[in-house]
Amino acid sequence: MLAPTEWLERAAAHAERADALTAARRERRSRGEKDPVEDFLFEYYPIRPGKLARWHPGAGVVLSDDGDTAVRQELAVRAGWRWHTRTPDGGVTLDLPAYLADRDAGVRWLDDLLRRTAERPAHLGCLGLHEWAMVYRQREHRHELPLRLGQERTDAVVESHPVRCSHFDAFRFFTEPARPLNRTQPTRATQPDLEQPGCLHANMDLLKAGNLLGPACPGELMLDCFELARDIRVLDMRASPYDFRELGHEPVAIETTAGRAEYVAQQRAFAERAAPLRTRLLEVTGLLLHAD
Repeated sequence: MLAPTEWLERAAAHAERADALTAARRERRSRGEKDPVEDFLFEYYPIRPGKLARWHPGAGVVLSDDGDTAVRQELAVRAGWRWHTRTPDGGVTLDLPAYLADRDAGVRWLDDLLRRTAERPAHLGCLGLHEWAMVYRQREHRHELPLRLGQERTDAVVESHPVRCSHFDAFRFFTEPARPLNRTQPTRATQPDLEQPGCLHANMDLLKAGNLLGPACPGELMLDCFELARDIRVLDMRASPYDFRELGHEPVAIETTAGRAEYVAQQRAFAERAAPLRTRLLEVTGLLLHAD
């Protein structure tokens, strides 16, 4: 049970933080401009800035009413949101039976994926070659940016390093010639068997997990996942074969000894940063799956 003074303050702080996190995206859209690094977060997952700015306390929390007119107006708005309900004393909370009637299967799948991922050791050193495998022996590329090494040297990097991508949603974008080079052949069905906490994309996908949980995910956790995904996305592109220097991103040259060391160090740091967020998401799924 949260008093209005607390939940209104948290909602306002959340909206201010979300506004700062999405300001660049909103400004670009107003000018018709694109950023292939950050725009990915909003378009792939997908997440709208307005939705990100909407604070939720999470499952099992009641926003109480103190009789103030402004408080009651805000509660009336929230009571109209999907899967929300009034409590007998006039507060608002997530309607768990209604929510789980729609989302139970998805929550169970997510809980299993997050739990099994967290239980595995982090495997480092894939060197971000998934991005290189997405352009391997391909003349047309998804980003309108030059390849830093050109096509032939880019292909040579793929051929001279072990490709060991465990993440299905990265592997599915490999070019056809690159697929046989991967040490595993991930599928959607085997995703829970292969996902591991050192993978940049598995950690970026904590944002997807928060988005899937929707109003059951506390707003602060959702923004923490967004910030992590944003920072990982920058490394993912800096270590890619594309040249992002004109957008202000210096390359992590994974074809060199120094670049490989830099990539592994950052990959390890992101795995450490992701671990407590994965734990917090598991607390949410655990609460949902054990709700009366």
